Amino acid sequence: MNLAIIGTGALASLFATRLAPLADVTMAGTWAAQLAAIRDQGLTLVSPDGRRRTVSVPVTEDPGRAAPADVALILVKSYQTERAAHFAAAALAPAGFALTLQNGLGNVETLAATLGPARALAGTTSEGATMLRPGVVRHAGRGLTYLARPAGEPQAVAALAVLFEEAGFVTHLTGDVQGLLWGKLAVNAGINPLTALLEVPNGFLAENAHARALMEAAAREVATLAQMRHISLPYDDAARRTYEVAVATAANRSSMLQDVQNGRPTELEAITGAVVRLAREHDLSVPANAALLMLLRQKLAGAAWPPPLAALPSSLRPHFAALLPAPGEAGKKGSRK
Repeated sequence: MNLAIIGTGALASLFATRLAPLADVTMAGTWAAQLAAIRDQGLTLVSPDGRRRTVSVPVTEDPGRAAPADVALILVKSYQTERAAHFAAAALAPAGFALTLQNGLGNVETLAATLGPARALAGTTSEGATMLRPGVVRHAGRGLTYLARPAGEPQAVAALAVLFEEAGFVTHLTGDVQGLLWGKLAVNAGINPLTALLEVPNGFLAENAHARALMEAAAREVATLAQMRHISLPYDDAARRTYEVAVATAANRSSMLQDVQNGRPTELEAITGAVVRLAREHDLSVPANAALLMLLRQKLAGAAWPPPLAALPSSLRPHFAALLPAPGEAGKKGSRK
């Protein structure tokens, strides 16, 4: 199979290192330091047990050099999806398709606008990865990967699922695309903004009672919103599932946290912002998500820290008060290490 991996960040690098020994893989992206490191030294994967493996992966700024790809695996941030769609169009063979494993909502629709609905498929993954430096990625936590089973030609997707399994990714096929996307949204809404706000790894949210309460509240709100939209999640208990992912990826720094610490744009609006906007359409109160959205927006804007908590719902104030630095604690910027 000929794969074009669109993206060069942590998750793209994880999939590239695992898939390159099994398929013809080319990475296409624009991160100059990463491209140079991979060209010069290869791409190194640090496994959860500390073992290292370096593989040679072709990289390019020109997606046309990845053609003709059977699959374009989209592993960029949600705000980069439109550009990724054009990369995929240049890389794909006429019968090829793009698969998004991204966070947030609306990515598959953005791909479909450029590639056509039949060539844009959705999937999710809870695998955790962190870039240690350009050219070196750490597999920070194992998770599950789900691929949407298309109605027309499922053979190619089934073959991709087999390839993922051979690469060590536990992979399942599903016919419920919306449930798939909303299931990941609930987990992301619980973990990503809170880890970014507090600047902590995922495991802290499972270990700290106040953080766990906020994480699970945000996930439950997404599950309630999904139910109002007649969407069934791929698990019975959103809070429990989010906790399990936080435990399984305990050492991982979420992608949103990595973005905050590196001064990059985040996916806050595509995750928590989307939850709050859609909740308004249903006149649904989502206080945990609304509070996380407000607080992280303030932090990203460089507002005075710690923020005033009086505007938060009284039920959430004790949790945030226990987690955020007290007034006068200079230089802590909201983190609990």
